[in-house]
Amino acid sequence: MIPIHSLQTAYCFLHQKRNVYLHSTLDWQKDDIEYAIAEYADAMDKQLLIMLAQGRKDFLKEHTCFRADIDSAVAQLEAMLHQAQA
Repeated sequence: MIPIHSLQTAYCFLHQKRNVYLHSTLDWQKDDIEYAIAEYADAMDKQLLIMLAQGRKDFLKEHTCFRADIDSAVAQLEAMLHQAQA
């Protein structure tokens, strides 16, 4: 079982970084966000990362699919939080 605190922390961090990423027009800022998220993924609850990644080893770490990965992670975390609160 993944602690609710882990879900909340991951959601807050990823949601905030995703919003900045989506509205940024600066390539260096997007690169910094990708780096920060990849570092966070290395340190986050391993069980949670496995669930979010759905078998992908490079989840949240690959530049070419970062946007899709972060969108997916935020959506999954939001659903998990809603389910946990029900």
